[in-house]
Amino acid sequence: MSAAEPRAAAGHMSRAEDVLVLDGPGSHRLESRAVAAPGPGDARVRVHASGICGSDRELYQGNRPEGYVRYPVTPGHEWSGTVEAVGAGVPEALVGRKVVGEGFRNCQVCDRCHAGDTTLCTAGYEETGFTQPGAMADTLTLPARLLHPLSDDADLGAAALLEPAACVAAAALKARARPGERVAVVGTGTLGMIAVQFLAAVSPARLLVVGTRPDREQLSLSFGATAFRVRDQLCDQLSGYDVVIETAGSASAARTSASLLRRGGRLVLTGIPAAGAEGLDPTDLVVRQIEVQTVFGAPPAAWSHAVQVFDAGLLTLRPLITHELPLTDFASAIELVGGGDPAVGKVLLRPRGVG
Repeated sequence: MSAAEPRAAAGHMSRAEDVLVLDGPGSHRLESRAVAAPGPGDARVRVHASGICGSDRELYQGNRPEGYVRYPVTPGHEWSGTVEAVGAGVPEALVGRKVVGEGFRNCQVCDRCHAGDTTLCTAGYEETGFTQPGAMADTLTLPARLLHPLSDDADLGAAALLEPAACVAAAALKARARPGERVAVVGTGTLGMIAVQFLAAVSPARLLVVGTRPDREQLSLSFGATAFRVRDQLCDQLSGYDVVIETAGSASAARTSASLLRRGGRLVLTGIPAAGAEGLDPTDLVVRQIEVQTVFGAPPAAWSHAVQVFDAGLLTLRPLITHELPLTDFASAIELVGGGDPAVGKVLLRPRGVG
């Protein structure tokens, strides 16, 4: 075998695979295509599961902002799987490893990439599942440098949530919460429930969760929250928090988050409201000297942190999964996500043949 030939697990070289394709908003199909060999520097991953989030629903409905999608596209930016083949220049030891992977396809040479801020790459936006082929297929091929290996006994179903966990890890690192501080999470979806766990790990004096779903109270408390409040029942006296992480993705949630902070408090926004929404009051931010940071995607350091915490058994993700459907049920899965049913949490799609 020459150095340029891909190396693979036996029995995986000549076969067809199912691939979900969005030709445009509202138009999807499942096609069969030949499995391609990974090129130099790439790895081919056998997908175990792909998660669906609100941005995938935007992709399907056509609400994704211009420049952040390129049709036709195979969705799937939240995923887990096992490496089955690698291209030239990639260590063969990766074959057979359970992995997750970063979505942002950074250039590696601009000043932001050299600083480790790969989500701010000046070469332009490219991301798995939006402008590059995603994981709603039997296999996913991507640069091997983006992979993060997991422990051999990792739960690959739960690991499919490590992409949102990495985004929360980025928020937690920016928040710089310290033991004994008063911290809060606004939002009780997947990101919010993961944020509760990251903040609980720093031993805060108080950990408040604010949301619109009363049914999330017990789950929040089980993850380490000390109090839960429904957002429309908050009182003006509930303030004085050192750190707030917002995960709800609405302008009103951002305002609520800022209102909870003490003077000089730290706010991290992870949600993306609709364009043009009225949000934070700049006068209030300046007068109270609020520190505001934002998260869009996760850089390598945040991915490494999330994987390390997960592999150590300190991050509980499995209870957030409520539905697992075959890839052929994509349309049903999209309807579940964002349909308003409080019983619906994270929805996973599983390729054919995955148990």
